Amino acid sequence: ETQLVESGGGLVQPGDSLRLSCAASGATFDDSDIHWFRQHPGNECELVSTPRSDGTTYYADSVRGRFTASQDNAEKTVYLEMNNVAPEDTAVYYCVLTGRDSLPFPGDYCPTGATSIGYWGQGTQVTVSS
Repeated sequence: ETQLVESGGGLVQPGDSLRLSCAASGATFDDSDIHWFRQHPGNECELVSTPRSDGTTYYADSVRGRFTASQDNAEKTVYLEMNNVAPEDTAVYYCVLTGRDSLPFPGDYCPTGATSIGYWGQGTQVTVSS
């Protein structure tokens, strides 16, 4: 059974840095992609980062230059380094595992668990406030 577990969220101040982790079990990284999404209260599920087929990573405009996604295949863990965070980054952050070159389109709400659009973690809350 494939499961993803996020961690590293919390309460931070504007300008701080934070690193989220996503540990995957029961999955093979070699033929998978892992994406990051987030859900702001009252907003739709938003794509934060996704790997491209050319080896680069796409980032949403709102986080480009501040967030960096990386992965450790040996540990089957994916990270989201968040720098210079702002109150607008307050959200529940989700990692999602899909097949290679498969981008999920979740709609209004970020799902959790095993879905037709990939395996989702339960999410980790990030709150940015002074």
